[in-house]
Amino acid sequence: MRARFRCWLLAAAVWAAPAAAAETLRIATYNPENYGPADRMTEAGYRRDYPKPEAEKAALREVIRGLAADVLVLQEIGGAAYLEELRRDLRAEGCDYPFAATAEAADPERRIAILARRELRAVVTHTDLDFPYFGRRETVKRGLLEATVAAPGGDVTLFAVHLKSRFTARPDDPGSALRRAGEAAAVRDRVLRRFPDPAAARFLILGDCNDGRTSRPLAALQRRGKTEIAVLLGGGDSRGETWTHSFRREETYSRVDHILVSPGLRPAVQGGGLAIYDGDEVRAASDHRPVYVVLAAAAAR
Repeated sequence: MRARFRCWLLAAAVWAAPAAAAETLRIATYNPENYGPADRMTEAGYRRDYPKPEAEKAALREVIRGLAADVLVLQEIGGAAYLEELRRDLRAEGCDYPFAATAEAADPERRIAILARRELRAVVTHTDLDFPYFGRRETVKRGLLEATVAAPGGDVTLFAVHLKSRFTARPDDPGSALRRAGEAAAVRDRVLRRFPDPAAARFLILGDCNDGRTSRPLAALQRRGKTEIAVLLGGGDSRGETWTHSFRREETYSRVDHILVSPGLRPAVQGGGLAIYDGDEVRAASDHRPVYVVLAAAAAR
């Protein structure tokens, strides 16, 4: 009951603003760390294909309630059944996401998904994206999930991504850097096919890119030749820290979760940047922290 009441209060804060206040839309991306069967170290030792522990699930739901996103892009969802489980448990705690989509791509274990409080329209999973890789063509492993939602100032299209991790058995591509760059280029080209004039378009590219802001994949998502495709947003948490992923074994921190907006959408970004959520349960829920942006109707220019 306490969780339900807390979620109601959060929703009231977001939605029940005075009529004179400008309408906003909060869009977030979050990797909840293997919401489905995975090889894990547990209290009983190492286990294969083990579900996400219930304590982590409870912490995850608290993070999502605190985040209060209108649209939530997720990575590492085990599949549609696991996304439905998360929706069901959130609904039981008073946080309802009536609309959902899951990408069906080459990776059956770690899928991209979207939860939304607004209708998702024109939902497409792009599974035909490929790129050259050591003399052959490879596909973008987790695909590209596209959806459109109503937003202040007009519709906004989301391109949800989860680029290849750094784990690889190839000594000729350390850290999968080349593969990730190829995936990003393929995503970029599809976004440009959908929106040939980004300066007049309203879209976001967001998700777990498994790479930093100065990397080749992030450069590819921002520009092709002289064409500016998207703007990489900066920002931090309530303490000014900018990390979104912690590698617990090495005790290292990095920024791998990103939000990019088209030049045509940038004026609608409230505050000019993004924010990293740092609520109490983020460390217990996942090895990632959520990142979000708030959109409002752009002021007349």
